[in-house]
Amino acid sequence: MCVGEDRTGRPGPTTRRVTVSEAADIIGISAEAVRMRIRRGTLPSERHEGTVYVILDTDRTKRVGNVSVNVSGDRTDELLEALRGQVHDLRDQLQAERQGHAEARRLLAAALERIPAIEAPAETPEAPETVEEPERAAGPRSAGRGAQEGAQRPWWRRMFGG
Repeated sequence: MCVGEDRTGRPGPTTRRVTVSEAADIIGISAEAVRMRIRRGTLPSERHEGTVYVILDTDRTKRVGNVSVNVSGDRTDELLEALRGQVHDLRDQLQAERQGHAEARRLLAAALERIPAIEAPAETPEAPETVEEPERAAGPRSAGRGAQEGAQRPWWRRMFGG
């Protein structure tokens, strides 16, 4: 005899017999999860003409939001309240993160607006400074080096020599 059945083996007044897919919708889990609970023996069921029916106790089924949940006693109410508290805390944390990101975006936009003023000073270009190369005691210069003598040297060569 299953939980909630009367002496004839039929579901009693506080139980409901539903298919596996209906039970999954009512409980809010997948049909495969319902089948696993049936195999473990944590969800009462019966087989009738090749169809598996789940026996749900209507006294123990509550609505939480838009989902029906199979519950048992005060412990579940405590758990639901704890979960609601966590959801509330997470929403507060998400809101704080969103505000922080908005502030960071505002600061970044302000910094990006200042970049053109930082990069391009409004000075007129002066004549390039030339640095005379020291005489080298080594052998003759290559033809490629001699062709570049009239060209301006890169800034890093002017700064660090070479």
